[in-house]
Amino acid sequence: MMEHVASYYAASANPHAPYPQLNEAIRCDVCIVGGGFSGLSSALHLIEAGYDVVVLEAARIGWGASGRNGGQVVNSYSRDIDVIEARYGQQTAAMLGSMMFEGAEIIRQRIDRYAIACDYRPGAVSAALTTKQFNALTEKMAHWQRYGHTQLELLDGETMRRTVASERYVGGLLDRQGGHLHPLNLALGEAEAVRRHGGRLFEQSAVTHIDYGQHAKLHTALGSVSASLVILAGNAYLGEKLEPRLGRLSMPCGSQIIATEPLSADMALSLLPDNYCVEDCNYLLDYFRLTADNRLLYGGGVVYGAQDPADIEARIRPLMLKTFPQLKKVRIDYRWTGNFLLTLSRMPQFGRLENNVYYLQGDSGHGVTLTHLAGKLIAEVLRGDAERFDAFAQLPHLPFFGGRHLQVPFTALGAAYYALRDRLGF
Repeated sequence: MMEHVASYYAASANPHAPYPQLNEAIRCDVCIVGGGFSGLSSALHLIEAGYDVVVLEAARIGWGASGRNGGQVVNSYSRDIDVIEARYGQQTAAMLGSMMFEGAEIIRQRIDRYAIACDYRPGAVSAALTTKQFNALTEKMAHWQRYGHTQLELLDGETMRRTVASERYVGGLLDRQGGHLHPLNLALGEAEAVRRHGGRLFEQSAVTHIDYGQHAKLHTALGSVSASLVILAGNAYLGEKLEPRLGRLSMPCGSQIIATEPLSADMALSLLPDNYCVEDCNYLLDYFRLTADNRLLYGGGVVYGAQDPADIEARIRPLMLKTFPQLKKVRIDYRWTGNFLLTLSRMPQFGRLENNVYYLQGDSGHGVTLTHLAGKLIAEVLRGDAERFDAFAQLPHLPFFGGRHLQVPFTALGAAYYALRDRLGF
């Protein structure tokens, strides 16, 4: 039995009963592999459209990145719109640009419609450590405004110090349409909405193999699902053996997070007076925010290939103290890691493996919002409108240089180069 990792999120999750393990042969319209945000968003959109949906989760709902991440609702993609314009052309950029703020809005709609208690708070800040990064944020603001985003504010050095009690930053960009939340509670709330609408969810029900065909059959240890359509939404935890065609196009990467003991209200307010979430502009970025019970949650670092580091606190606490030296005597109560799925292009990979088999993967660090958009796009495809889904599906899905065995050292070498540039301020 695979249970949630010992994270702050698992310790503070809303009360929830486990879902059953699949132990019989059943049928449905759509079978979804993966009980994280991609799978749950797809399930909810499809059920609302009248489909009979089954979700198969190998562990627990939200067990993977969806229930372990930094909880930051960040707009756009891991590669921003100016890169998309230069790399893929204006027509593709126009289509992707029209969707880059939609995922966050879907999340807010879900929270409101289904009364999901997940501590949502508005406001996300991109923090610049150098003048070059601040200039890039100025350009980013202009690019986003071209695509209709008006809820942005550029923060100069003085305003930034009033926003984040740290001397590290020369400025920042506030996105009022971003925010932060308790991601595991969002996943649990969405799963409950799926169940209430008639969807069937099964935990501890890993798919061992799939028989493809006009009606696909997905096998688990104790049961099976026959479905007209299949959506593979396991992301970093799908497993290369289940579908090797997807595994060679992406790489699991680990990110580490710590959470402090509860801070006094005065201390918490002094650190982040407006309760915004923050991520810096480095290639290997730090990110942090306050939780509902006034802990500081601080994450950073990337482990390519997703091996768990020996001592998470030893890696992340120095990063936290570099930003907030005033927390030197504060105890760390939780420390955990989780995997996200990285693509070579840093763009998400949506597509089809067979006529009736779709996949959603590779959000490359922007998974909270992109997964919610992906679920909506899948529902559009099944209703006969594939234009927006195909805008992503037509993007090149490039394998990592050197194949599966060499992708980790080559990617780590590239990351080290960009990390050095960050440190030198290039």
